[in-house]
Amino acid sequence: MSERSSGHEAMPPAANAPLPPGPKGVIRKLKRIRALQTEPLGYMQGVIRDFGDISYFKLGGLSSYMIGHPDLVHETLVEKARLFVRTPNQTETIARLVGKSILTTDGDFWRGQRRMMQPAFHHRRIASYADVMVRRTVRMLDGWRDGARLDAAHEMMRLALGIVSETLFGAEVSGTADRVGEAVETGQKAVTDLSMLLMPVPAWAPLPQNAAVRRARAALDAVLLPIIAERRARREDTGDLLSMLISAQDEQGGEMSDEQVRNEAMTMFLAGHETTANALAWTWYLLSQNPDAAAQLRRELDDVLGGRLPTLEDLPRLAYTERVIKESMRLYPPAWIITRMPTEDTTLGGYRCVKGAIVVMSPWVLHHDARFFPEPYRFWPDRFADANETPLSRKAYFPFGDGPHTCIGNTFAMMEARLILATVASRFELDLAPDARIETQPLIALRPRHGVPVVLRQRAPVPEPIRA
Repeated sequence: MSERSSGHEAMPPAANAPLPPGPKGVIRKLKRIRALQTEPLGYMQGVIRDFGDISYFKLGGLSSYMIGHPDLVHETLVEKARLFVRTPNQTETIARLVGKSILTTDGDFWRGQRRMMQPAFHHRRIASYADVMVRRTVRMLDGWRDGARLDAAHEMMRLALGIVSETLFGAEVSGTADRVGEAVETGQKAVTDLSMLLMPVPAWAPLPQNAAVRRARAALDAVLLPIIAERRARREDTGDLLSMLISAQDEQGGEMSDEQVRNEAMTMFLAGHETTANALAWTWYLLSQNPDAAAQLRRELDDVLGGRLPTLEDLPRLAYTERVIKESMRLYPPAWIITRMPTEDTTLGGYRCVKGAIVVMSPWVLHHDARFFPEPYRFWPDRFADANETPLSRKAYFPFGDGPHTCIGNTFAMMEARLILATVASRFELDLAPDARIETQPLIALRPRHGVPVVLRQRAPVPEPIRA
């Protein structure tokens, strides 16, 4: 850890351990709270810069910690995972949109749901969706034209929505993609605003954010609930993830209730396209700004694919393609903030960590720390080549979280992102539009605020190899 705040060596009992450093004075604390609400990414980086790898903040009844070192993140999310639970303010707020699910719970209920859902994400099950991912990408590309201008972020969101609709429901919700996309964005913005407030706000409070969450949930339910009801009535395995949810059983042979199927399906539906769509949107932006990396990507695709469509079997040979996705998710991690709360007094990095405090950690902050990633703002996919990685950089990279709460769909998301990138980049180059405004928008996921406007350039077909 940095010299500013080492303390990992001595581990005194919680009651005798010192509190970490932090801001002093009410005015300074209020200014920092305002900065957290208005510029959270810069705020978090500033806290680590000013106070070191662990800092403490208290205002009124609110106690919070900011941590910025891989060892502290590992201690929180892995070593003491049962002690550090998700923060109620965040989970209860998100639950207003998705319900009680593996995203919004902890403890025995969460463990039971996770065990029931794990078979749905078995490698063989996930592998069967590769054809869907490629086929839907080709359908999107069939509508693209050389020289056309479009929003890559919007296109990726629609594509990922179509993929998750087919793999999750085996049904078409892409016909309502605009309505669903608007509901998702509205719900995310409102949930993020509520999560940033100092005190929990009840769902009945007459705030515009609460009203927005209710409208978003109603719009999503109108699309999803009829599909779930029809499939529950049929009770047959059609090969999609919803079939697995409906047929899943706990250790006693019990099944999920209709409401629980809805909650888990809603969670998978939202998370299942948000992560991939945003990761790809940022990838197209980064490739447009780094022509050498884009050229190396195209060379790999031409060498491995030779002009044909990618398959699941090609992925082990598309090593640079995978590194491009990883580097994009380092620079712009979709899950940009993670919070936890200790259920009892404990220590963290040798410092006292009080029960009920909020512990904040950020993939954004660690991914942009030069101690772990040299030249942290440079887009350099080869930093993920085996020869360039270090144990510390591997631990500092956690775009899907870490520990028992690691995203259950991470394998799905990475397979989808690589197949889409390979399919699109084989046929088109995406040049950033001259008037593009690229800004981050930290909602539940890290989005490009104004999209990623691009101009398409269709690639010439790769010549067939000459055969003797």
